[in-house]
Amino acid sequence: MGFVLLLGLVAGFLTTVAYVPEVIKVFNTKDTKGISLIWLFTMLTGALLWLYYGLLITSIPVIAANGVSALLILLLIILKLKYK
Repeated sequence: MGFVLLLGLVAGFLTTVAYVPEVIKVFNTKDTKGISLIWLFTMLTGALLWLYYGLLITSIPVIAANGVSALLILLLIILKLKYK
């Protein structure tokens, strides 16, 4: 595994994992007042565009990180709408 691939995987992992504490917090507290729906939709759009870009250039780090990020953001959107 080359340095550039490893760098991409680590960066993608860290930016994706950043959503996990928020998802856990919302699951536990059922409180989504502090989360902006506009922000969530903006982040989802960005993640989906990055995912598409990753597919076009066949980049595993970009595809993996943004695919998982999009799922986590989608989950936050669902929870935001559910607990509103």
